[in-house]
Amino acid sequence: MGKQLVLVSHGLFCEELKKSTEMIMGPQESIHTVSLLPAESAEDFRAKFEAVIADLDDFVVLADLMGGTPCNVVSRMILEGQSIELYAGMNMPMVIDFINSELIGTELALVESATSNICHVNERIIGDDDDEDE
Repeated sequence: MGKQLVLVSHGLFCEELKKSTEMIMGPQESIHTVSLLPAESAEDFRAKFEAVIADLDDFVVLADLMGGTPCNVVSRMILEGQSIELYAGMNMPMVIDFINSELIGTELALVESATSNICHVNERIIGDDDDEDE
């Protein structure tokens, strides 16, 4: 089994992000999700997270929000000495980059893939129109 990806978030965001990614990339057995639901505490979330990672040897965690409970719980585990690779601010380009890096054997560049896919489309369109005028 190769590297696994664990998505953690408030609500069902991580589950829906996985589903949306699968619309583009097909079914993904190596992606796992852990949702923090409204009635759950940080301790409940940690128990769910620990259950998911219990059988994973090599994994990366993407959290929805820096400073939010899912990210904080995993951060606490890192501070306690657990070896967990954690990124906050997850988005679909990061998930797709993870899948592609596993498929073709390239190095993960999650921060770069996240930030390089952010653009103001209006400016891009106007910029392209200006280039055509020249």
